[in-house]
Amino acid sequence: MIFDIQRTSLHDGPGIRTAVFLKGCPLRCLWCHNPESQARGREIFFRPEACAACGECVCVCEPGAHELQHPTAPDVCLPKSGNFGVRHLYNRSLCQQCGSCVDSCLFGALKAAGTEMSVEQVMAEVRKDRRFYEKSGGGLTITGGEPMLHLEFTLDLLRAARTEGIHTCLETCGWTSQRSYQEVLPFVDLFLFDYKASDPETHRRLTGVDNAIILATLDFLYQNGASILLRCPLIPGVNDDDGHLAGIAALDKKYPNLLGIDLLPYHNIGNSKYEQYGLANPLPAVETASETARQQWVSTLRSLGCEKARLQKN
Repeated sequence: MIFDIQRTSLHDGPGIRTAVFLKGCPLRCLWCHNPESQARGREIFFRPEACAACGECVCVCEPGAHELQHPTAPDVCLPKSGNFGVRHLYNRSLCQQCGSCVDSCLFGALKAAGTEMSVEQVMAEVRKDRRFYEKSGGGLTITGGEPMLHLEFTLDLLRAARTEGIHTCLETCGWTSQRSYQEVLPFVDLFLFDYKASDPETHRRLTGVDNAIILATLDFLYQNGASILLRCPLIPGVNDDDGHLAGIAALDKKYPNLLGIDLLPYHNIGNSKYEQYGLANPLPAVETASETARQQWVSTLRSLGCEKARLQKN
């Protein structure tokens, strides 16, 4: 189940890349900017401000999840877009995620997150940018969600890319069995390894799981010669405390052959997605990381001897 394929990506490994996003993740990070990546199945994305109240979705939806409510009272607050004051009500509890409403929507108010694709279908998209890979040193990045939840598909996709000489990156949170990583290890040129919190209890509070398995996976990959780029999302007032920054510096010291440490400053651009997918936003009040905060992170890590840390631009 693929929820996005982003071509000409510049932030998911070296060079120009095609990033393939698989649905499903074992973690529930409070700051997740792709909440549609968490569940394994298809989900419907709804933007009421884009609805033109044409009624096509109402006609095709057998369970009756869509309803157009016409204004009947002057005190009803209705959208001001070009839908003539008609309110589109979407009852997700009735929705069967069949996608009929998405197919009928001409205005982009309804979209599906999640499409079943075969390895060959994905590779057909990846091949389109082969010239960019060759010129820039780019390639395929498999991300998510968590690709290792779909081991068979991820392994087959990595093998297909390797057969065609395409550079591969795998972004992972590290929270699965070492046996699974042993299987993919020969086919991954670079692991983009997420590191979210140093304290186990803080990690559990922020993501739903502690970090013991994650740290064991990182050690396993490193000891087995994997190329690893550590990626550290930093959210102001949430996980950017001195203890976590010291933990990042400690990993740099413990694993001197890490290729780098990318600091990923929080951006609240994903906030609107929570409402559009009918989800509660865990961090509605957290602002995008300021330039002052970003530079302070780098300064602190430098003072701890961590010279590999660098800020990734949003």
